[in-house]
Amino acid sequence: MVDVSQKKETRRIARAHAFITLNEKTLRLIREKKVKKGDVLEQARVAGIMAAKKTPELIPLCHPLRITDVKVHFEFAENGIRILAEVSATERTGVEMEALTACTLSALVIYDMCKMYDTSMEITDIFLLEKHGGRSGTYRRKEKKGMIHGNNTRCLQRG
Repeated sequence: MVDVSQKKETRRIARAHAFITLNEKTLRLIREKKVKKGDVLEQARVAGIMAAKKTPELIPLCHPLRITDVKVHFEFAENGIRILAEVSATERTGVEMEALTACTLSALVIYDMCKMYDTSMEITDIFLLEKHGGRSGTYRRKEKKGMIHGNNTRCLQRG
């Protein structure tokens, strides 16, 4: 584990992205809240929030952090669901892993709840969109050509 005791506490924010491809029938079931296991997106949201808080238990050498906020949003796309997570804390180290973990676990919950309808689902495009705070400052991902699903981040951008 890296010693961060000499670093200053600063406001840290990280935003991450994941995408899960789903067939048309499964997307419709999720939209209409007709999946037998329940409300897929609300279950995935709660799981993503819980995952962010438990990141140090899941990833070796990850610092336990005092997370102050976790948001998980979903956007329907033509062929799946875009998952966007934002995590913030006032800490000595960043919250990128927490945001990435929130997106990933949210996608896994969607997969688990819908596997009886669609065995061809794919979880793709897991990446950090941006981070703020700390010595290294701000990072914003540049859109890459050839991305499968794009990275529309409207619902997490600050106005």
